[in-house]
Amino acid sequence: MLVVKFGGTSVGKPERMKKIATLVQSMPGKKIVVLSALSGTTNALVKMGDFLLAKEAIKVTEEIAALEKHYLSFVAELYTTAPYKAIGQEIVSRYFSLFRLLAAGRFDDRSYRELLAQGELISTELFYYHLQEQKVGARLLPALHFMSIDENHEPELEKISERITPLIQALGNVDIFVTQGYICRNHRNEIDNLKRGGSDYTASLIGAAVRANEIQIWTDIDGMHNNDPRIVKKTIPIAELTFDEASELAYFGAKILHPSTIVPAQKYGVPVILKNTMDEKALGTVISNKGSKGEFKAIAAKDAITVINIKSSRMLLAYGFLRKVFEVFEKNKTSIDMISTSEVAVSLTIDDDHFLPEIQEELEKLGTIEIEKNQTIICIVGNGIIDKKGVLRDVFDSLADIRIRMVSYGGSHNNISILVDTAQKEKALNLLNEGLFHL
Repeated sequence: MLVVKFGGTSVGKPERMKKIATLVQSMPGKKIVVLSALSGTTNALVKMGDFLLAKEAIKVTEEIAALEKHYLSFVAELYTTAPYKAIGQEIVSRYFSLFRLLAAGRFDDRSYRELLAQGELISTELFYYHLQEQKVGARLLPALHFMSIDENHEPELEKISERITPLIQALGNVDIFVTQGYICRNHRNEIDNLKRGGSDYTASLIGAAVRANEIQIWTDIDGMHNNDPRIVKKTIPIAELTFDEASELAYFGAKILHPSTIVPAQKYGVPVILKNTMDEKALGTVISNKGSKGEFKAIAAKDAITVINIKSSRMLLAYGFLRKVFEVFEKNKTSIDMISTSEVAVSLTIDDDHFLPEIQEELEKLGTIEIEKNQTIICIVGNGIIDKKGVLRDVFDSLADIRIRMVSYGGSHNNISILVDTAQKEKALNLLNEGLFHL
């Protein structure tokens, strides 16, 4: 069994949707095709939902009309025969009637989640009927029948497996299953989602649930690159990464991969391959248990980091001081990325400042608090790089002209993290690219 996921840009135009239909047919054996919403759709639905919450009826009407026009144009190009053009128009009419129904009624958080789910539901239905028009045997497998999360918003992998496996077994003669990324049901059986970028996560969860031979994630670039190609001109694709390396890169800002994607695949050792829809012959990046050691593999950067400095002259003698600090963050459900300590101070970073006022108020009971915003964590990843001699020298020599605010080294065998001012991020990434990869 093969699980293949195509993102919004891969299905964002009729010719691209047709291309992935051909691509899927060329793949041997059984496959589950996971689709995102058409590019731009989720953003439009978010905007629509925000207008609804703000009770801006005119803007909602305009947004619905603009998106409906786009989909009708998409359908006109996707299908070639009159009967299927009519089916496509009926699909669009049905979903946009729902949008207008949601707009006319009481709109709340539950309605918002239901609205956001429609993008994936539309794209999979349009794709499924395109396959039908091409006389390709396929079945639509609604994700809402098997994808679920618990009260802590964590996917219920074992339950997902228990639900999806008999569905596939009952359709033993079908080779192509089409399902939605991103969407699921929560513990109240309401429509919910895996947050933005969650289609990657869906593919990994399904791959783990059915014990797939391989999970393929198709995007619009040639796999993972050694640095951010939007900022650094001379980057190169990476042929292979270990699960741990890929997890570090995804968490610290590599945009090609959703941060949670690797976890289910790694649990069952299912390889994940990152491929390019625009160039299917490109090798891409293979993520598995295998990988070379002691080499710099890639660099990622995570913006919008806030530094919290806690100073206390009593700290050295205060038993349990750090426990009290951590309890503040636990109480406010805010995770910590980096931490540095001295006899009289603790500096730590967070990437979610939603509860910063509450955190600051409680921490002020423990000492003097200083807040620094607009910081960036740059993560340098390589399997076992902390065991490599001279690794810190190489990093610091590369960044001789950059003010480094904090360093995290030794917590992971695969990662060295440094904190810099966001204004210096671009320069730092280019210097590291030259110093570590000689590019």
